[in-house]
Amino acid sequence: MSVNIDSLFRNADPVISDILNRTLSEKEISAKDGLELYNSDGMDFHLIGLVADEIRRRRVGNIVTYVVNRNINFTNVCIKQCGFCAFSRDFREEEGYFLPTEEIVRRAKEAHQLGATEVCIQAGLPPDMEGDVYENICRAIKNEIPDIHIHGFSPEEVLYGATRSNTSIDEYLKRLKESGVDTLPGTAAEILDQKLRDKISPGRISVKDWVDVIKTAHKIGINTTSTMMFGHLETPQDRVEHIAKIREIQKETGGFTEFVPLDFIHSEAPMYKHELHEGIKQGGSGKDVLLTHAIARIMLNNYIDNIQMSWVKEGQKMSQLLLMWGANDFGGTLINESISTSAGSEHGQLLRPKEIKRVVREIGRIPAERNTKYKILKRFDIADEHDEELDKVKDVSQFGSYVELIKIDKYKYKNPRNE
Repeated sequence: MSVNIDSLFRNADPVISDILNRTLSEKEISAKDGLELYNSDGMDFHLIGLVADEIRRRRVGNIVTYVVNRNINFTNVCIKQCGFCAFSRDFREEEGYFLPTEEIVRRAKEAHQLGATEVCIQAGLPPDMEGDVYENICRAIKNEIPDIHIHGFSPEEVLYGATRSNTSIDEYLKRLKESGVDTLPGTAAEILDQKLRDKISPGRISVKDWVDVIKTAHKIGINTTSTMMFGHLETPQDRVEHIAKIREIQKETGGFTEFVPLDFIHSEAPMYKHELHEGIKQGGSGKDVLLTHAIARIMLNNYIDNIQMSWVKEGQKMSQLLLMWGANDFGGTLINESISTSAGSEHGQLLRPKEIKRVVREIGRIPAERNTKYKILKRFDIADEHDEELDKVKDVSQFGSYVELIKIDKYKYKNPRNE
């Protein structure tokens, strides 16, 4: 650290200074320490950002990674009614849809032809779903595109699939792996505190089951991401305890590829629109968002190298700031992002590679395309490279949108009970 920063440390709050010095000495920071950092202000607040940026530089250097991928949310019909979810529809509603397997494969092929290395498959939990639906989708995709990476099915979906198949989590995950699932998204985590989950998503996968699915996946060789949704009813203490739980799992399994803080998008979320809970927030404040990414970097140092920020939730300019507050990964191009956009996010559903590169270069960092497991595929050290295939797409309306999808008759969900 430079002399100037050292002098800032001498004038900082002694408690904050001690935590940050231990961080720079590669020591583990407790949840209690993380909470102290959330309570920082003034110069101490800025110091946290500087330290998070420094340990990011040590761990992963000055490269900012991204993946070329497509989201395929194949149905919005769901038996759960989570208070934060504006994407799902009850099976009785007119706006329910379910994409046939051939359309899912078509979307995957289209993405692959445009340079995507990954398809991310997540959806609602339709009633009366056959237990082999997820496996059949994956086999169909891999049959047409053997080298595409399937990043598919949250712990919630894995639990549901196992239940519908009348089999164990372990056996069901092995079946998914055999059918072509390469990694799992570690979503459905929200906040890993059962009392809070019972408020914001009653009936959703329990903390115990979420941890069980994740650990089992890691044990059989399926890596996962890890996430945290913040900015709703949780406290800073809930956040640091969540991050500490993620860290404990990683110490045991080593299976997480990244950690992704996800800011609550409030405007269309049922629990916000209908004022279901007193004191519900409109997502994290700017200070909250910066601190959450920095504290995640600090608490997960030495355990999870990659901190991803969500451009869909934060927008491009805030994303640039987050890359200077501990984050090192830009996430994916997405192409069809339905879940945040349905909740009211205004930052679009596609970011072309050239736009990601520009945003990264504007803050003096080096963009690089990665695969799902963070292997660097291409570094872009100079700014005169040719357009990628996805950059050449002029009219993004060809990919469709959630608003259009829920109105297409041929994809309307047909309740098996009424057949």
